[in-house]
Amino acid sequence: MPGALDGIRVIDFGQYVAGPLAGMLLADQGADVIRIDPPGGPRWQTPANATWNRGKRSAVLDLKQPEDLATAQALIQGADVVVENFRPGVMDRLGLGAQEMTEANPRLVYCSLPGFASDDPRSNVRAFEGVIGAAAATYGTRTTAADFQRPVYTAVPIASVYAAFQGVVSIAMALNARESDGLGQRVEVPLFDAMLPSNGHHGLRVHDPDMIPPTSRGLWGGVFECKDGRYIRFGGTGNQNFRQFVEAAGITSWDAEGLTDFDRLMQNRELADEAAARSKELFKTRTAQEWEDLVAEAGSEGAMCRSSEEWFEHEHARQSRMVIEVDDPTYGKMLQPGIAARMSLTPGSVRGPAPVLNQHREEVLAELRAAKPAVAAQAPSSFLRAALEGVRVLDLCIILAGPTLGRTLAEFGADVIKIDNPVRDSTVARHNEVNRGKRSILLDLKSEAGRDVFWRLLEGADVVAQNYRAGRMAELGLSYEDVRKRKPDIVYASLNAFGHLGPWAGRPGHEQFAQAATGMDRRFGGDGPPTVQPNPVNDYGTGFMGAYGVALALLHRQRTGQGQHVDASLAYTAMTLQSPFMQQYDGKVWDETKGQDALGSRPLHRAYEASDGWFFLGALETELARLDAVEGLSGVGGLKDSDLADALEERFQASTIDTWVGRLTTAGLGAHRVVTHPSELMDDPWVVDHGLSLTRLHQEIGLVTTAGPAPRMSRTPVAPGRPAPKPGADAQEILEEIGLGHQFDGLVERGVIRLDGVAAG
Repeated sequence: MPGALDGIRVIDFGQYVAGPLAGMLLADQGADVIRIDPPGGPRWQTPANATWNRGKRSAVLDLKQPEDLATAQALIQGADVVVENFRPGVMDRLGLGAQEMTEANPRLVYCSLPGFASDDPRSNVRAFEGVIGAAAATYGTRTTAADFQRPVYTAVPIASVYAAFQGVVSIAMALNARESDGLGQRVEVPLFDAMLPSNGHHGLRVHDPDMIPPTSRGLWGGVFECKDGRYIRFGGTGNQNFRQFVEAAGITSWDAEGLTDFDRLMQNRELADEAAARSKELFKTRTAQEWEDLVAEAGSEGAMCRSSEEWFEHEHARQSRMVIEVDDPTYGKMLQPGIAARMSLTPGSVRGPAPVLNQHREEVLAELRAAKPAVAAQAPSSFLRAALEGVRVLDLCIILAGPTLGRTLAEFGADVIKIDNPVRDSTVARHNEVNRGKRSILLDLKSEAGRDVFWRLLEGADVVAQNYRAGRMAELGLSYEDVRKRKPDIVYASLNAFGHLGPWAGRPGHEQFAQAATGMDRRFGGDGPPTVQPNPVNDYGTGFMGAYGVALALLHRQRTGQGQHVDASLAYTAMTLQSPFMQQYDGKVWDETKGQDALGSRPLHRAYEASDGWFFLGALETELARLDAVEGLSGVGGLKDSDLADALEERFQASTIDTWVGRLTTAGLGAHRVVTHPSELMDDPWVVDHGLSLTRLHQEIGLVTTAGPAPRMSRTPVAPGRPAPKPGADAQEILEEIGLGHQFDGLVERGVIRLDGVAAG
């Protein structure tokens, strides 16, 4: 199948998760990815390499040898993209660094995914996944800092995956910019920086408590044990189809008691407690599968909490192609995650299994010998203002995933017009966080006059984004088919819960339901009740994957003039986030770390308690001698497994966090204090100084702190844009631009446009 990146050559030096995953995401979209491994192969020997290295070619180079180093330099000089995720300075010392290579090949997009940024004081810290997670408040509490008692480790490598996501978005944006003048640039997306957006609304702070709008709680919502001992996650009374659920469940008799009335439950805590108790008993009257079927028939939100192993066998997972079969040379028939960002004209494909180590070395060297010298581009006279300068986006999205797509496009320079429904809610959910950098209009698209405004806006638009359930936009006459009849070259992005193919394509859902269906919350809950991951990682991740698809579609449009439909979903993203475990093959053992008692994945990759708090240790089993040489740890080098963990627990309690982190990092091991709450992270001076935490004045509500963008681009720098405006604040300006300013007063009078009464959530 054609890919948007056909003809793009990538040299992939990545190791562990972030770099290889970024290379996979590029290969899935058609790039020719040449995987460079050291002698002996990848540093992490894991079945997941069969996923992360699929569709690539393999060549082994010993970069300590002059001849192989020269080969690496020549490969980079003929490439379009480089991906590497070593500590800052490693590639520079080899003569393969971003500055030197982009000077030798000005068309090159050079993407670095280090653990900590090159200008971070922690840049030389061994940035194992758990070390980054500790630094980024991943293992702390999500209530208040005072509630923190001990870390809770998640096996999902959020930092690595988020760096890969934002890395490939940045690469695609840089390639769009290169189409204009033929020049590449340097890109850096540190894992630590990439984590800030995943914390999202946990780190958001409205400084004046009187300005915080009331939050609608999904009463009844949560995880419920069923008749068969299995669990279902249900959407609750905040769900717009709750009424249909009440009727299907046969509990209309509860109406008279007020137990199904959202407004009464919100106002009466005692009544809400009674409803919660009754709902627990209700769900025990049917099996989890029976409830899932009933909820789906009612059009409500719910999913049985499955294991990942069960999801691999599920009808929807197979038919939606979020689970695909690959014939791997090592493992045989293997099920893997499918493609995370999909497009109608350039759908991409998994073009082959992961190669055998060094399989393509001679082929690659022969191509290198036959290659013609690249024509050097002229050095840029000045920065481009933004990669997406001149691109206009109509953002119809709600909640988190879709608005994150729009926010990301705005960070790269697009003019994003956020269109919200003036009658749907009294609050635009998460507005202050996900709608920064955009302009806002409250426009009733259910009215003919509102749609007339939309069609006029469409004339100057390049992208439309929406994340409603299947069929909803068609009901308004605003589906992709409707829109492209008027604007054939439009890039139209659709995001939803379970994708746009398969029996669940029409089902509604949010973050927690994708986690329930794909095994994510069973993994985090362990032997206890299923538990959602610490951050809404599918929501934000789907926003990034949607932005990746849009950037690829815009690149394709620059080359061909064709628009197309972009498809991303929470469940696709959940598969990619869990990609270290999501392989099914003969002999597979599902033995990854699980549960709320987990402190890490092994004795040398886990949190330990010091005399004054917790820190995370990251090291390899081959480094026990180095650990043994650390002051205070003599003798631990000869221990293994639980004995080693017990000994380290005892030793570490003898000194402070700062003492141990200092000793361990001096010894070349990874260590970092466990940051206990996202608010602490957002107040960190380095985070603030580097724009990863933004405290700015918002219209009407005063100071608000939100996360800033993580990618660093040398020629087309990202920008957070202005603070999210008051909902509807830009309506008149927007109408003036499209020649409808004379209709403004009339549209306001008829309620087609609204200016007040909708709060910034």
